[in-house]
Order: sequence, then structure tokens, then C-alpha cells
Amino acid sequence: MNVTEILQFVDGLVYQHTGKHLDDVQRAVVKGSYEGDTYNEIGEKNHFNKSHVGEVGGDLWKLLSEALGEDIKKTNCRSVLERVYIQSCDNSLNVYNINGNNNVYPPQILDNNFQKNNTQKSEPHKKSISAYRDLILAPKVIKFSNRETELQTLYNWIFNQNTPLISVLGLSGIGKTSLVRRFIDLNLDSFEVIIWKNLELTPSLNQIIAEILTTVETPENLNNSPVCQLLTLLKEKRCLIIIDDVQHIFTPGQFAGQYQAESKDYQKFFTTIAETEHQSNIILISQEKCAEMQCLDDRLYPVKALELLGLDDINILDNTGLNNQDSWLKLIQLYQGNPTYLKDIARLIQDVYDGDAADFLAENSLVITQNMQFCFNNLFHRLSPIEQQIILEFSKLDRPMSREELKENLALSSVDFVKGLQSLQYRYIVTKIKSDKILFKLSPVFSEYVRNYCQD
Repeated sequence: MNVTEILQFVDGLVYQHTGKHLDDVQRAVVKGSYEGDTYNEIGEKNHFNKSHVGEVGGDLWKLLSEALGEDIKKTNCRSVLERVYIQSCDNSLNVYNINGNNNVYPPQILDNNFQKNNTQKSEPHKKSISAYRDLILAPKVIKFSNRETELQTLYNWIFNQNTPLISVLGLSGIGKTSLVRRFIDLNLDSFEVIIWKNLELTPSLNQIIAEILTTVETPENLNNSPVCQLLTLLKEKRCLIIIDDVQHIFTPGQFAGQYQAESKDYQKFFTTIAETEHQSNIILISQEKCAEMQCLDDRLYPVKALELLGLDDINILDNTGLNNQDSWLKLIQLYQGNPTYLKDIARLIQDVYDGDAADFLAENSLVITQNMQFCFNNLFHRLSPIEQQIILEFSKLDRPMSREELKENLALSSVDFVKGLQSLQYRYIVTKIKSDKILFKLSPVFSEYVRNYCQD
């Protein structure tokens, strides 16, 4: 448990009670009080008037006391909030059915006392929320490691900036899906509708929209197209819709983000979601970036993209059975902090080296497991021929290279080369390094795969 989770939890409580999210001063009071700061210290750190901070704090503790049905104040807020938060996490796992065919996870952040108080009030600004949750296709998060900054970024984009279209991007196994599911678990009560769809299983946009309109039981308007009916839903209810595995609507063998012929309606759909006024949010999860996921001017096209990097926290290897903890950071760096790669290699170290990470590292080799090879096979065959040429040239030298150096031995036009290099960055297997001279670097793990399995 950390302060980010507590902030999101308290925000949910306040939103349920007032219909408003925490403002900047309230957030500073919760964070500072949780960390043991005085009101004076909170004011100094955040450049707020100290007396105003105290007044806001007093009102906030009174509000939370009413919400939780017990006395909460600055001196005991940490212990009370942690206890209630843990209880709420246990309660939120209850499952029931709507119409006998959909798993629904009810919002139960608040205890019975607050639920009773809440139903007794009739506030004109509060909506009557009939919560719908379709998380059948959402993965279960067994372990979540050190993505507090990313969680806070999503929270800010959704609740403070009301960004309609957000993309979570990165290599396979980096933790995109787990991050989004964790965000949902922390913010269940902030949405009237939460739906998770997967384009590997249901690639048709018309089918996805039809399923959403049917299951949420929206009034049918035969005069409007399904997209217009969905937009009406997004305007009338606070919805969070997750679309996972978006890369499956892009064309293999071409540059990243090129729509398949049967999926071109998504291009217009994503643009419409971003440019139409409504109160909902769509999160796209993808291994490839397309033009609709990018924004050069927030005012004209309000979208955001969160690109996930590997983790450098040794705690991600906790409970893997590995010993020689002093070697863990080196192992994490070797496999670029990718949780899935590390889980796979930890299993290999258990089987072959009896869990001794130092013994494995002493081999001084980067092992590509069968699972990694399968994943990289799929990735390599999605590349365009131009990208494959660039990748093969990269793997020969196995070090960062400038554009000029990389292009020198490639029989490619300048246009093809530049497009190919950009596309590889949109797939997150090539990264740009800014120093005295701009360099480009191929993912070391993928480079090892290319050398071992893709050479003629």
C-alpha cells in the first residue's frame, strides 16, 4: 500500500459523497498527513496558505468521518484509511450476475454506514448510479510492482484533464494490461460503466459497439447509427471502456499502425472519440502506435499516450525463489526490466541453477527462452521487409548507432529508411538516445533473438 493508492481511495470516498473529486489543497492534505507532515509543512511544500490548509484539513476529516462512520482526524488518518482500504479491497472481490450472463464487480469502497447515509440524501448534483462492470476479459492482477507514477499519470489524465482517448503502449510483457487493470481496481466507484474488450478475440468494431449497447441496456434509437448511440451513452454516463490488443487491427508486414482493410472504421472511430464532447474515457492498449494515438496539440486533438518502460525495482523478483539478491539488479537490467521476461528466466534459473541468480549470470550469456522466442517470432513476422533489413543491420554491431552509420550499409532509399526507423520506434524495439549526437538502440534481448534465430 502506498500514498497513491490512498489518494485514489480517498478521492473515491469524496466523489461518492459530494460528486466532486479532491482539489489540489485536499490532495496535499491527504498526502502530507499520511506521510506525517504538519499543516505548516504541507503549506510550505505546496506553496499554500498555512491557515487555509488547516481549514481544508478540518473540513476534510469531518467529511471522511461521516463517510466512514467513525472518527477520523489528522493524527489517526493513516491507520484508519489503511484499515478501511484493506477491507474495501476484500469487499470489491464479490461477484454477482446481471441478466444471468455477465460477471459484474460491484463498487464497495464504502462500508454499510456510508451506503446508508448516502441513500438517505437526495442531492440535486448527484446522479443515480446503476453501476455496470464487464471485466470478463480483464486479467487478474496477482502481483503489481512499482508503477505508482504511471497510475498517478492515468489518474490525472482521466479525472483532472478528462482526456477522452488514452493509449497505453509498450512491448509485450511490459505490464500494460496489468497497469490498466490495477487502475480500474483502485477507481471502480468513479465510473457508472466499465467494459473491457479485446481485439484479438473480437476485432469487429460493429460487433463491439453492438455488445456494449446491448449489455448496458441503452434505449434503442433506430434513427441513429450505432456509433451515435454509443456517443450518447458516453455523454449520459461516466464510462470507462478498455480496448486491449489493438495491434491486431494493424496489418502485419507493413509499417506500424497501418490499419487492415476490414478495420479502417477504427481510424474514424478513434478520431471521433477524441474530438466529440462527452464525459467518458477510452483506453487503448497496444504493442504498436498509430497516428490516432499521437497528439501535437492538446487543444485540437485531446489524446494522451503512456509509453511503458521496463522496471528497475528488485522487488519484482520477490517470491520467485531466487537467491543471491545482490545479483537481482544485474539480472533485471539484462532483461530490460520486463516482468514477463524476468518471470520466465526466473523459472529457468530455478530449474537449471537451483535458483542461484549469480551462477546464471556467471555464464555471461543472454538466454532466450522458448516463450520469449515464440513472442519474438510473432513480432519479427509483423515487421515490414524494410524494418527487417534495418533490424538485421542493427544486430550485427549490437550497439547504439547514428542514422548515418546505420544507413551506410543498407540498400534503402532515404524515405524508406526514415519510415522504417520511425516504425521500429512505434513498435518499441528501437529507442532513441539523445546525447551529443542522436543515436538509436535496438532492444538487447530482441537483438540476441535476431542473431540466434533470424540470420540466413
